[in-house]
Amino acid sequence: MRSLRILRWLPFVVMLGVALTDLLAGENLVFLPLLTLGPAFASVSGGVRRTAAVGAAALALCVPMAVYNDLLFTFENNLTVVGILGVTAASMLASRLRLQRERELASVRQVAEAAQRVLLRPVPRRAGDLRVALSYTSAAAEAQIGGDLYEIVTTPHGVRLLIGDVQGKGLAAVETAAWVLGAFREAAYDEAGLADIGERLEASLTRHLGGEQFVTAIIAEIHETEMTLVNFGHPAPLLILGDGGLHAADPPDPGLPLGLGALEPAAVKAHRVPFGGGDRILFFTDGVIEARDKGGEFYPLEERAGLLRRDDPQAGLDALRADLVQHAGGPLLDDAAMLLLHRPEE
Repeated sequence: MRSLRILRWLPFVVMLGVALTDLLAGENLVFLPLLTLGPAFASVSGGVRRTAAVGAAALALCVPMAVYNDLLFTFENNLTVVGILGVTAASMLASRLRLQRERELASVRQVAEAAQRVLLRPVPRRAGDLRVALSYTSAAAEAQIGGDLYEIVTTPHGVRLLIGDVQGKGLAAVETAAWVLGAFREAAYDEAGLADIGERLEASLTRHLGGEQFVTAIIAEIHETEMTLVNFGHPAPLLILGDGGLHAADPPDPGLPLGLGALEPAAVKAHRVPFGGGDRILFFTDGVIEARDKGGEFYPLEERAGLLRRDDPQAGLDALRADLVQHAGGPLLDDAAMLLLHRPEE
């Protein structure tokens, strides 16, 4: 907002600066042509009418300055007037094209965000005996909508979840996320094993993806005292034990991302991690750990994980998100999804 206010006042400040410089320089140096900077700067942030008004103000300043420099009705002054009129007209056209482009980008972003909201349904706050918290921070980058995805379903086989990140951005990434989520929602009910779900997702993506596109993902199934995970090239979740322990649930044999299964036909192996009463586990996408501060340092997730130990999981996750945004010092460069599961002590 501050930069926008500066841009709106910049044309007037520049023209006033030109007028003062001309007065201080005396009659020997003439700065009248620099008045064209006013309408040129106005087109950067203002509309067509505002740009025209700034051009009119530049012409209004040109007359007394020409009188002061004894240039009224001279060829040099007439040339300056023509220059101001020409730059104003060009700036008005540029302003109109800019506003049209901004409206198009806003429309594309709204469509993409609406599609993403339809795909990413609100997760249940409780799933079985688990409490669930969710945070999704969208990157503020024109019309670029990321492909982060997540889902939690309660099936005859237990509570199952998916978190993933589609390579790339925009509507193509949202479309790919739709294929992954649709395949998971079907397979999570039908397949007995997580590896079988992964094969279903791989088969679905093989039919729809092209080239070297891929999706990193984790599929998990929660049991009474442990959790089964299958990792397809995704950042390992952070396990926060009730006794104060903290470590990443790294897979012993990490698999390739979904969509690249043809490069390594061997099935990805599932692994188990303890998950008992009082434990929490944080699933996240790489937009979290790749967020940098002004010095280029990545976000220290494990150091800040203590924020997640609050009684209310959603409050803890909201605090972590606020700390992440503060670390980045502004909008994130990539979408950041976080899913926190908490098993209360009995």
